[in-house]
Amino acid sequence: MITEFFEFFFIYGNHGSRDDVKKRLKLVLAHDRSALNASTLENMRREILIVVSKYVELDTESLEFSIRTDSRMTALIANLPIRRILQPGEYH
Repeated sequence: MITEFFEFFFIYGNHGSRDDVKKRLKLVLAHDRSALNASTLENMRREILIVVSKYVELDTESLEFSIRTDSRMTALIANLPIRRILQPGEYH
């Protein structure tokens, strides 16, 4: 299960940047603290994209999901760049 999580965040995307590696490591550490398993996190990500894509066209190359944890809470943060707003007749 945890292997799937590592594969998802370390196989996909651009791996050339030191900052990207640091972001992924922070996400792994936050994931571990939040007690969300990899499949739950992936299902949440997929469902968020499905719902948001009903109303806007997303730039799928620039999507970012992260988990931030501090002493009081854990937050799932989704950065979803919007290419355009869909018109009512275009809603999926």
